[in-house]
Amino acid sequence: MDILSYLIFFAIIAGIYSLSTLGLNLQWGFTGLMSVGIVGFFGVGAYTTAFLTGPHYPDAFGGFGLPIPVGLVGALVASGIFALFVGTVTIRLRDDFLAIGTFGIAICVQLVAMNWKSVTRGFDGLYGLPKPFAGWTNSPLVSNALYLAATTIIVAAVYWGMERMLRSPWGRVLRAIREDEEAAGALGKNAFSYRLQSFVLGSMLMGLSGALYANFTGFVSPLDMLPIFTFQVFVMLTVGGNGNNKGAIAGTIIVWALWTLTESVLAAALPPTLQNQVATVRVVMVGLVLVLMLLYRPQGIFPEEKIISPEARLGGRSGNDG
Repeated sequence: MDILSYLIFFAIIAGIYSLSTLGLNLQWGFTGLMSVGIVGFFGVGAYTTAFLTGPHYPDAFGGFGLPIPVGLVGALVASGIFALFVGTVTIRLRDDFLAIGTFGIAICVQLVAMNWKSVTRGFDGLYGLPKPFAGWTNSPLVSNALYLAATTIIVAAVYWGMERMLRSPWGRVLRAIREDEEAAGALGKNAFSYRLQSFVLGSMLMGLSGALYANFTGFVSPLDMLPIFTFQVFVMLTVGGNGNNKGAIAGTIIVWALWTLTESVLAAALPPTLQNQVATVRVVMVGLVLVLMLLYRPQGIFPEEKIISPEARLGGRSGNDG
């Protein structure tokens, strides 16, 4: 029973993190936007659902007690509006400048969560968030299994929608901008508009990921917004395959398994005097995996697929027939 509970917990977190990885794949994998503000949008989504669905806090904002679906929708809207503002300001930056700008904004979000205690309660966090399906049964195992089913449905729906969008003309424009923005502009495509759309949609997925995480754990604080989460998501995407949605999900599962198993293995292997170094060694090992992947398989486990439009495919056939 303990193993089953752990596997369900593992799968829920992997599914939640997959949404952030899919969002990064849309931004970086398909559009070439080097955004490292992932944890900032994750935090916006987490705090939004906490404000909307959490209990009344005498010393903090929020506690409206609304249904969880309202909190999830609110997280999508709030992270989308925040991304629209951030993207309008930063999206014209390129590569390392965009990375620095978005990273700085993510740090600002964490600092606000830490210091605006009248709204976020600082490090004390917002607690007692409602957990989906907890009122349906007295068994935590059953409620977690139901939450896993709901998370799986959400991830599957997002995957299906992204596959359809990225195989559409809109998705082909994103890849064209990634490969050669000037050429795409010469064909009449507004690169800024498409880049902004990709940035906002990807950030909304990160916000949804944060909201699902907050309602699952029942608690959110600035400690859930550490920069290491952004590093984790980039490693997940790199391992799975940049520009491949299946790879984004597979990489999330693999790296999350490595992250959790490494903790238990190291805790058992290291002497008591070195137990406080487990977290540091775990980060080093995941970083080593990233370096090895970049050296020996930079395309990831699932390389990006070459998507050919139906029109081009028909044109190629006509040419061959001629």
